Amino acid sequence: MATTRNTLIAPSILSADFARLGEEVRAIDQAGGDWIHVDVMDGHFVPNITIGPGVVKAIRPHTQKPLDVHLMIAPADPFIAAFADAGSDSITVHAEVGPHLDRTLQLIRHLGKKAGVSLTPQTSEGALAYVMDRLDLILVMTVNPGFGGQAFIPAMVEKIARVRAMIGSRPIQLEVDGGVAPDTAALCAKAGANVFVAGSAVFKDGKYAANIAAIRAAATPPQ
Repeated sequence: MATTRNTLIAPSILSADFARLGEEVRAIDQAGGDWIHVDVMDGHFVPNITIGPGVVKAIRPHTQKPLDVHLMIAPADPFIAAFADAGSDSITVHAEVGPHLDRTLQLIRHLGKKAGVSLTPQTSEGALAYVMDRLDLILVMTVNPGFGGQAFIPAMVEKIARVRAMIGSRPIQLEVDGGVAPDTAALCAKAGANVFVAGSAVFKDGKYAANIAAIRAAATPPQ
């Protein structure tokens, strides 16, 4: 994955046409997406069910871009190896799903994958304090997880800034997910985020390349 402060756009396939998912993955790759974000939901930790390791394996041949797999499932540990084997490049788990986060992150790294932790809006960044050296990625949810197309929660901008301060000089990507569009991406970038997950805002009107470029332009700090 790219250096920590590069601006990266990670289109979420949650907003894709699942009837032609391979084609959609190729399209967002060619339109300029840096990562492909894969939202995995279990109907238990979050109120929706999406996909499993089989779909990750199916889309893997359609792109050389990193597959950024976000596990919104509880428990997560029993499924991590399957998602790793399916071709994930990074695997992000939620701090809220289990009592042994350090062990989970060790497992992800042991399998040769980048390790991430996600925080839902009500979870304090303090949950990260003792696992910072296990992390390649921190994902701040800027909506309540479970559905695409939700409105951005403004209070999360301050949280992003606090997480950026915690990261300091560590080589950790700071990702945001939820209600990301050009206007909100600019706010998140100013607070310190550098990876932007966008579903609805990328797939809107079928103008993938233009939509990705607009988010990137808004989120890239002036040189």
